[in-house]
Amino acid sequence: MPVNVMEQQTVTVDGRGIFVRTCGDRSKPALVLIHGFPSSSESFREIIEPLSNQCFVIAPDLPGFGRSQPIGQPSFARFADVLEQVLVQVGVESFHLYLHDYGAAVALHLATRAPHRVRGLVVQNTNAHRSGMGPQWAATQAYWSDPTPEKEAEATSHLSLEGVRYQYVGDVPADIAARIDPTTWERDWQVMSLPGRLDMHRALVLDYRSHVARFDEIADYLKREQPPALMFWGRHDVFFAIDETLSWIKALPRMEAHILDGPHFLLETHSAECAALMSGFVRRAERG
Repeated sequence: MPVNVMEQQTVTVDGRGIFVRTCGDRSKPALVLIHGFPSSSESFREIIEPLSNQCFVIAPDLPGFGRSQPIGQPSFARFADVLEQVLVQVGVESFHLYLHDYGAAVALHLATRAPHRVRGLVVQNTNAHRSGMGPQWAATQAYWSDPTPEKEAEATSHLSLEGVRYQYVGDVPADIAARIDPTTWERDWQVMSLPGRLDMHRALVLDYRSHVARFDEIADYLKREQPPALMFWGRHDVFFAIDETLSWIKALPRMEAHILDGPHFLLETHSAECAALMSGFVRRAERG
């Protein structure tokens, strides 16, 4: 069966243009793909059309990322407010949620606000427990506790071209890193370099502490609702410790879990495998 054609549009939310990719039959289960830092919906370019045979796929650019305009006073809670309005305009009521990196801080607001809307979770290299926060988080946590200019500079030192490159290939085995196209992080850095965008990213580094502060609330949601869940995880992730995978499995004992020989940005190297896992998961979840 041939795949559908991906559509691209910009919807207006509170006077700001939010770029959205959609693909598939709207009568099929919706799957909302929320990207992480420093990327955009472009990170889903290889999986949107394959997934559209099973799902109606919605992949927005978060405000200030990709082709979406920034918003004032950026925060993950406000990003969730924007995304709720995007889903209204796209006409989606219930959905499966893809959680990755920053995207989880947005998606889990949607889930805890309206659990009945969530049909399932797809977890890919993202934190919802302190077990994923190893020594590499020390400078960031120090900044959260005492947000001085000096500590901000240390906690946001990754906001550079080299820092963005490191998001993709840092501490990744050379043969795997060689599979990642350098234009990916170069494109991300071009967007981050636009006027005002680095200030937005500094604000989000500080606001991520609000996501960590919600870990108990998120744990209660997972324990109470036990949504159907799939996890696939790139084991060469320098940001989120591999211990985080066990925390997810303990929280969701019926979760299907796969550890793959890939990086933090697993879709850059394992898109076909991940698309197949997601399609199968949605099919089984919808069958109950």
